[in-house]
Amino acid sequence: MTEEMAHEDVIRELQAIVGPRWVLHRPEDLLAYECDGYTLERRPPLAVVQPDSTEEVSRVLRALHRRRIPFIPRGAGTGLSGGAIPQGGEVVISLTRMNRLLEVDVENQRAVVQPGHVNLHLTQKVQGHGYYYAPDPSSQYACTLGGNVAENAGGPHCLKYGVTMNHVLGLTLVLPDGEVVRLGGKAWDYPGYDLVGLVVGSEGTMGVVTEIVVRLLRRPQAVKTCLALFDTVEDASRTVSGITARGIIPAALELMDRLAIDAVEKGNFPVGYPPDIQAVLIAEVDGLAAGLDDQMERIVAVCRENNVREVRVARTDAERALWWNNRKTAFGAMGKLAPDYYVQDGVIPRSKLTEVLRRIDEISREYGLPVANVFHAGDGNLHPLVLYDRRQPGVVEKVVKAGSAILKACVDAGGTISGEHGIGIEKREDMRLVFTQADLDAQSCVREVFDPDGLANPGKLLPSPARCVDIRALPVAGAAGGAGRAG
Repeated sequence: MTEEMAHEDVIRELQAIVGPRWVLHRPEDLLAYECDGYTLERRPPLAVVQPDSTEEVSRVLRALHRRRIPFIPRGAGTGLSGGAIPQGGEVVISLTRMNRLLEVDVENQRAVVQPGHVNLHLTQKVQGHGYYYAPDPSSQYACTLGGNVAENAGGPHCLKYGVTMNHVLGLTLVLPDGEVVRLGGKAWDYPGYDLVGLVVGSEGTMGVVTEIVVRLLRRPQAVKTCLALFDTVEDASRTVSGITARGIIPAALELMDRLAIDAVEKGNFPVGYPPDIQAVLIAEVDGLAAGLDDQMERIVAVCRENNVREVRVARTDAERALWWNNRKTAFGAMGKLAPDYYVQDGVIPRSKLTEVLRRIDEISREYGLPVANVFHAGDGNLHPLVLYDRRQPGVVEKVVKAGSAILKACVDAGGTISGEHGIGIEKREDMRLVFTQADLDAQSCVREVFDPDGLANPGKLLPSPARCVDIRALPVAGAAGGAGRAG
């Protein structure tokens, strides 16, 4: 059978499972699936199949497994590390049709959703009961919960409430051979290994998640938000450390530098920041109304101790919403400054903010590339946005090198290479900055338990070569660096 005939045979079998309408295979139909939010690389998939149920996903994977065809689970395509970009010959399993809210259990503060359910829609559907879903990535208007599970997504409020992993209790997972397994459930904890925690953040390398059990939180009784304007990023950074040093755990602490401010002020939600201000800090506290005024007064006092030029406390919900809309559109607003941008996702200790931001500025000048900084300052999760124009010869290579230099600066400061965007293809080689070869081989062994044939999102997460070896022959963790820095 020729390659073309084999391809047509695969398409026919997939069409028989989900229906002809839900299998895309013409070149013009595959263009939208050549990349995700990481646009430095693009490749078309073999085909795109859009199943509607766990049973259809299982049948699709059985068909692909029989032919040894690799696959890529995909949500809304908002991922920023290239986790959904084909490497060659994969079928994309698009989960956007599986977008239903299957169950809301208000009494037990649980919900069950399909992976294509949009993050923000869950909160909108349960807020009438007085509840919400806490993880809030900036792309929550579009990103799906399945994608959030794959990347262990966070958001501005993860400082207090944690990332996706802290809110997922159970999963239905279809293994690469089509077997359906259920991990965890509605209870708080289950005996044995934490397989739910293992799958969350595994970036589609262990199978396809088709149902998710999440916990819901009761909406806080009150919320207070302040906006602080600084003449230097250093003063704003010291304010972040000062707030947490006083034992205050805000719901969010978000910081933008001058270049980021320029972008958002040209976007759809301008606040009217002074044109010479160098840093904006958003601090938010929530909880019981009693005592919240005192917390905000203490935060304002820390701002004033660190040379704040102006600090405002939101007077209305509309004013607070404007500040957050301004902040959450920062990535998209970069289009006002440059045709292209590349965002990084390093994490550092809060105390190293000033030091690392200074190093990022040096990297910007070394490579001749503007860098805007937007970050979850409270937990040290940086999002440097490298601005460029891909039409300039050789600029993409410079951008990639600058990104790796930024990650190395984060690791050198005692941090790591990803807080919420995942590894994908973007940072897989940078995994060597934090893991030894023995560490990587051990992770490969874990992956192989779920996917012995290497069909689930191949070429992602782990650098090459990462190979499964006899675990008994690996060095004891700590003797060779363990899961820490490789040196």
